[in-house]
Amino acid sequence: MKSLRSDVTRHGLTRTPHRAFMRAMGLGDDDIEKPMIGVVSMKGEQTPCNMTHGFQVDAAKEGVANSGGTPREFTTISMSDGIGMNHEGMKFSLVSRELIADSIEAVVHGLAYDGLVGFGGCDKTLPGVMMGMVRCNVPSVFVYGGAALPGRFAGKQVTILDSYEAVGAVLTGAMDEATLARLERACLPSVGACAGQFTANTMAMVSEALGLSVPNVSMIPGVYAERAAYARRAGAIVMQAVADGGPLPRDIVTRAALENACAVVAATGGSTNAALHIPAIAHEAGIAFGFDDVARVFERTPLIADLCPGGRFTAKDVHDIGGTAVILRALLDGGHMDGTCLTVTGATLAEAYGEAALPDGAVVRAAAAALAPDGGLAVLKGNLCPNGALLKLAGLKTLAFEGPARVFECEEDCARAVETRAYRAGEVLIIRNEGPAGGPGMREMLGVTALIYGQQMGEKVALVTDGRFSGATRGICVGYVAPEAAVGGPLALVRDGDTVRIDAAARRMDVLLDDAELAARRAGWRPPAPRHKAGLLAKYAAQVGQADKGAVTHPGGAEWPWFDR
Repeated sequence: MKSLRSDVTRHGLTRTPHRAFMRAMGLGDDDIEKPMIGVVSMKGEQTPCNMTHGFQVDAAKEGVANSGGTPREFTTISMSDGIGMNHEGMKFSLVSRELIADSIEAVVHGLAYDGLVGFGGCDKTLPGVMMGMVRCNVPSVFVYGGAALPGRFAGKQVTILDSYEAVGAVLTGAMDEATLARLERACLPSVGACAGQFTANTMAMVSEALGLSVPNVSMIPGVYAERAAYARRAGAIVMQAVADGGPLPRDIVTRAALENACAVVAATGGSTNAALHIPAIAHEAGIAFGFDDVARVFERTPLIADLCPGGRFTAKDVHDIGGTAVILRALLDGGHMDGTCLTVTGATLAEAYGEAALPDGAVVRAAAAALAPDGGLAVLKGNLCPNGALLKLAGLKTLAFEGPARVFECEEDCARAVETRAYRAGEVLIIRNEGPAGGPGMREMLGVTALIYGQQMGEKVALVTDGRFSGATRGICVGYVAPEAAVGGPLALVRDGDTVRIDAAARRMDVLLDDAELAARRAGWRPPAPRHKAGLLAKYAAQVGQADKGAVTHPGGAEWPWFDR
C-alpha cells in the first residue's frame, strides 16, 4: 500500500500509545490503517453564517468513509462581522483569518492528516480555510456553507444591508422605529451567510474560480438539502486526490488561477475585501501577488452580474439561473478567464464549467452585453495611496469627487459625527489609524457607511480610510489605503480643510498639496502610541504587513518535510 503521511502516527512498536488514543476514539484496526482526513468547520453559535455546517460536515464525512478513508472532524474559530461591527470587537475580524489558517496548519501537521475537507461560512472563514489548505499543501477540497435566503419586506426583496441603512433613515426621520423593528425581523429569515454579493459570497465564487471548491456549490442556499450531496462529493474528491497524489492546492493555485479569482470578483461587483484575501492566498503559495496584479485584472474584466449591493439580485437568484457556473462560463466564453487551470476534480476549469447554462440576461449577462466595460472594483493610486487603495465602482452614479477633508483619528469619532449629522455634503471624511497595524486589525466601516447611505448622503460625501469596508458597503468609499497612517503613510499628513480629489476613471486619489508641503509635514510627524500593548492584538500588530500585500503575518510558501511528492 502507498505510504501516507499519517503512517508516522500508527506504525511500529513506538506507536503503541498513539494507536491506543485512536482506539479510545472508537476506531478499529481497519479504521486506523486508512487515510486520515481532517474535516474542519466552524460549527457553533457565534453567527448564523456557520449554522449550516452541521449536516454538510456529516455528509462530507460519509463521502470520506464511503471512499475508503477515516474522517476526523475538528472545528476552528469564527468571528461574526455582523455582531462585531461598530465596536472594538471588529478589530478581531481580520485577525481571525490568520487564527483559522494557523489552527488548520497546527491540526493537519500536528496530527499528520493525509487530506482535508474545509468548510467556510462567515467572511474571514473562507480565506482563512483556503490559506490553511494552501499552506499545508495536502489534498484538500473547500466547501462554502451557503448563504441565507433573502427576506421580503414591504413587497420587495431585502437583505441584512437594508437593516443597516434603515438605521440611518430613522436618524433622519425618513423611517419610524416601528417600521425598522419589522424590517429587523424580516431581513434575515434563515441561517446562512449574508445573501448579497458581500464578502462571503464573493469569496465563495473565488473558491470556485481558483479551482479549490466542489464545482457549482457556492450559490446553493445554505438551508437547501441538495448541499449534502455536494459535501459528500467533496469527501470522495479528496480521497481520490490522496490516492492519486494530487492535484494539491499549490498545483491549483497558480498565477493564472489567481487572475481567474480576480476576474470573478470584478465581474460580479464583489467585495473589496477580496483584493485583500486573494493576495493572502497567493502568499501561502509563495506567489507575489498584490494590488497592482489585482488592478490589471479588474480593469480588463467586464461587469456582467447585477448583484447587490450595487445591483438588484442575491445569491439565491444566481442559484435559480444555474449557479456560479453560469458566471464562470460567461467569463470563459468571453476570453476573460484561463480555462486551462486545474480544479480539485482533476479536470480543467473549462472542462468543469464549459457546459454550464448560458446567462439569463438579467441576473447575469454575456460578456458581450456587459453592464460596464470594466470590473465593479478599482485600485486607485496617487499621493494619498502610493501603494494602492480600493473603491467599489458597481452602482456608483459618479466616478469623481473633490472636496475638503474632515479628519477623524478613529472610527468612533467619525461615527459620532455621522450619527449626529455633524458633517456636510461635499466633504471627504477621512478615518485614519484603522489599518492592519494601527487599528490594529483593520476594522470594517459598514456601520458608518450604511448610516451615511441611510441618511441619503451616499454619494454626497466621500469616505476614505486605511481600514476596511464590508462587502455590503456602497457609495464613494475608498479603503485599504496603503501604506496606512500608523506606519507613516500619507494619510497621516492630511489636515482638516485640505482638498482631496478622487478620480475613479483615472484610478487616482490625491491630496492637492505640493511635495514641499507634504515633506514639511512628514518631518514633524510622529507615530501614534500602540493602542494595545499585550494580548492577541499587540502580537498581530507586531507581525502584520500592509494591505496591498494581503495583510499577512508570516513569510509565505511554508514547507513541511514529511510530504514528499
